[in-house]
Order: sequence, then structure tokens, then C-alpha cells
Amino acid sequence: MKRRRFLTLAAAFAGAPLTGQAASWTGRALGADAAITLFGPAERTERLLAALPGMLSGIEGQFSLYDPDSTLARLNRAGQWPCGPYFRTLLEACDKAWRLTDGLFDPTVQPLWQALARGKDPAPARRLIGWEQVQVPAVGPVTLGPGQQMTLNGIAQGFATETIAAALQKRGFEKALIHIGEHQALGGAFDLRMEDPEFGMFSALELSNRAVATSSPGALRLGGTGHILSPDGRAPLWSTVSIEADGATMADALSTAAVFMDLPRLRRLKQEARLHRITVLDDQGNLRSL
Repeated sequence: MKRRRFLTLAAAFAGAPLTGQAASWTGRALGADAAITLFGPAERTERLLAALPGMLSGIEGQFSLYDPDSTLARLNRAGQWPCGPYFRTLLEACDKAWRLTDGLFDPTVQPLWQALARGKDPAPARRLIGWEQVQVPAVGPVTLGPGQQMTLNGIAQGFATETIAAALQKRGFEKALIHIGEHQALGGAFDLRMEDPEFGMFSALELSNRAVATSSPGALRLGGTGHILSPDGRAPLWSTVSIEADGATMADALSTAAVFMDLPRLRRLKQEARLHRITVLDDQGNLRSL
């Protein structure tokens, strides 16, 4: 899985004074480059950073498409699986994003993604799309509709980012920057820059006690189109969309769907989802901020 995000760390941290010394970890998680920077006493930060690979491995074991033993892979193969509460929490977030976007965020596009990647006729796969067919009962297994498969690539990186941020906060860290495909800041401010695959750097921001997620359909080509797929076949309207929200989970999912929304619909999304800011770049390089 190649990354579709182009939000990168600037060289400097700005704003609030440092809380102890900085310590960083870099690696891979959910197919993306990951980086976590903590501020605090050396013995605490080193101990926590040493535990991160295990924490991230546990998350990946739930949501990876490419690990045949992951919960998601087992659900896709069997069509029904007794998913645990952690997995169900993410599915609840999927349902919320689906409703907020009038169905434009739909994890059941996975068969369409596979058809386009393999050069097959996408029409049969498109008929399988429909989040409303997924059954997530309070008790009992999660069940997909006939022939359906899910991808959580449009939300799982944000969920992992937010999960790690919450774990750090619970352990008493007041200043940290977590980047697992998306960014979430504890404290701040952290200087970030937004980049587009065609136009390069187009905006900068300071991130404090919130999250930001960015989606660029053109970052990867799939079957002659961008790799972010709409359930109804519509084409993306934006080269890049960036969303700032309280948490990375919803920022990730909504930025995925927002590439298909015009400005009036984006304004409604910002109000309904209580987002802090939406930044869009069109295919001519024109920038708008809501």
C-alpha cells in the first residue's frame, strides 16, 4: 500500500516551551511511514518509545489488508467474523463517517479497488458496494453483504494515530506529535507543511491539541484514475484536501470523502462534523480555506 498522504513535518517545532527533552521513534505502520516525537524525562520517553513497535503491531493485526491473519483479512475471506470490541469501535467510526458524508465514505469499495488494479471490468464490483449491507450487531459476528469486502485504508491510519495519542495522554505526556499516516498533536505548537503530488508545498500550519489529515487522489493512479474511489463513480473535484479536527480518526475518513465534495457541501460538512478547518487545492493549484 503506497501512501496517499502528503502532509510532512517541517524541520522545526514552534510555540509552547518544551516539556523536557525530545525523543523520537520512526518506523512503519499500516503501510505508511510513521514517526512519533515525545517530550519528557529521558527515562519515561525511552521506555515508551521502546514499547511502540509492539503497540503498533497489535493495531496492524486488526486492520491490515495484507496480513492474512488480521481481523480484517479474516472477515473479508469468511464474510462473517466474531470481531472484538476494538475492531467494532473503528466500524462505529466508519458508520459515523458514512452518514456525515451521505455515503461518499464507504469501506466496501475494496472489490472495486481490486478490479481496477487487475484491469477487470469494474461494473460487477461496483454493484457490491453498500455500507448499509454490513451488519454490526451489539452481540454476535460482524457480517458483510454477499460478495462484499472492506478496506479500512481511508480511516485506519487516523484511528491508529488517535489511539496512540490517547495512550500517550493517559500515561501523562503533555507534548507529543504522532504521525501514522495522519498527524495528531498533544500540546504544541508543531509546524507542519502541506504538500500536493503535483504542485508541491502549498500551505503551512501550526498544530496544537488537534489532528490533521490530508488526501490527494493523484498520489497513486489506479486503472486510469485516482486511487481514492467514490461508491457512485463520481470523479474527484480536488487535487488535495486537508481537514483539521479534534481527532485523527474522523479527519482521516472525512478527508477521504471530501475530495468528491463541492464547496457548499464542504461547508455543510465542516458545520455538521464540527471541524476546525478544511483546506482544498484544485487542479489548477488554487487554494481555498474554509
